[in-house]
Amino acid sequence: MADKKKRPDPEPKETPGTRPERSISIKPHLLSWAVFIPTVAIVFISLIAVVFPALISRTTSLFQAAVFAPNVINPFQPGVLAVPLIIINIVILGIGIAYYKRSKCEAYFKKIASFEISKKQALIGVVIILAIFAAITVGTLAKEETWVDYADVKIRVQNWSLAEVVLSEPFVRYILLSASLHIFGNIRIIPMIASASLLLLTYFFTKNITGKRFAGIVSMVLLLQSDIFVSYSTTASYDNFWIIFYLFSLYLILKFWPPSPVSYLVSIFSKPLTMAFLPMTLYFIARSSLSKKSKIYSLASYGIITIATVAAISRLGLIGDTTSFDVSQFWQGFSAMAMQLRFDYVVVLFLLPLTVMLFFASRKGILHADSILIFILVILLTSPFLVGFTHQTNQPYRFVSLSVFFAIGVGVLLSSKSRKQQSELSSST
Repeated sequence: MADKKKRPDPEPKETPGTRPERSISIKPHLLSWAVFIPTVAIVFISLIAVVFPALISRTTSLFQAAVFAPNVINPFQPGVLAVPLIIINIVILGIGIAYYKRSKCEAYFKKIASFEISKKQALIGVVIILAIFAAITVGTLAKEETWVDYADVKIRVQNWSLAEVVLSEPFVRYILLSASLHIFGNIRIIPMIASASLLLLTYFFTKNITGKRFAGIVSMVLLLQSDIFVSYSTTASYDNFWIIFYLFSLYLILKFWPPSPVSYLVSIFSKPLTMAFLPMTLYFIARSSLSKKSKIYSLASYGIITIATVAAISRLGLIGDTTSFDVSQFWQGFSAMAMQLRFDYVVVLFLLPLTVMLFFASRKGILHADSILIFILVILLTSPFLVGFTHQTNQPYRFVSLSVFFAIGVGVLLSSKSRKQQSELSSST
């Protein structure tokens, strides 16, 4: 009897797949920590302004002794969302602990994560969401915009033609806005179509990286409920062309990577801000399920884009208006999210829990969980660096990208794709 029990022991040790699993499992865990620590730190700093709106400005301003004197502004005056933020994060932390302690919550969450819908149900869901979006936004088409920059944009578009294409300006958005004005007689039609397309693309992108239609529907719903997305969905002054072209470049990486750099380049000429998103793209490619050969070619193609972009910046001054680094403005840039997303309650209140849950999902090997963390990190850092290095001010519409990747990140938590499964599929083909 003793011999029979001892015989199976040496067999697992001699199994070829046993040792490699141990050596491989260390690196992903280290990478998960390497991505999570800076991301959660930046998220935490950004949320300080939600709890104490004046704290960052009070401690970093050059005029603390005058304008920000204690008797004028109390740096520890709590914000409107301070209490909900703290309560929700404590509750979700408790739920997370219960889940990882393998309580009854685990079975409940597994049922949610494993839930899926049919193609017909997904199609109905997509149609309903797009119909709701149209019902919410169609009334704005007949109204004249009241944004400060609209007057200049309208004049530029009315007098613009293809002969006036200049690389130092976002000529792609002018092409689309001009087409909207001259074809449809309304400058807001194509921006609305672009926003509806962004909703649809969010579904397909999430479905592709998670392998679940239900995750795509959840992401669409979360994006539609975003106040900042809806507010800028039909505006010509602050259109969503740049983010849809950027997201489409990521989608092409998964489906057919060669045209992806073209879409990324188009996003730059829709808004130069997407140049800051290049690290996100490179990380996404490196962590994708593409073959090694495709990854090398794709990274090389984006390397060429990088060189061309840097050359264009230095020669044409695409960013322009640069100045020396302003430390005070840099730190105050972290308060931009709390200010600009003050009506996006879901994003603000659940950003930190999402960051933590994506970390655990990454440790479990969920595909692209760490990529979403990188997206959140880079987007949140864009505002501080932008105001720190240039004379530009933070604008709310730039955070539409955060709403998009927040929605996709929640979808990733429902993913049925893991790196282990993808490696097994690639090895079997």
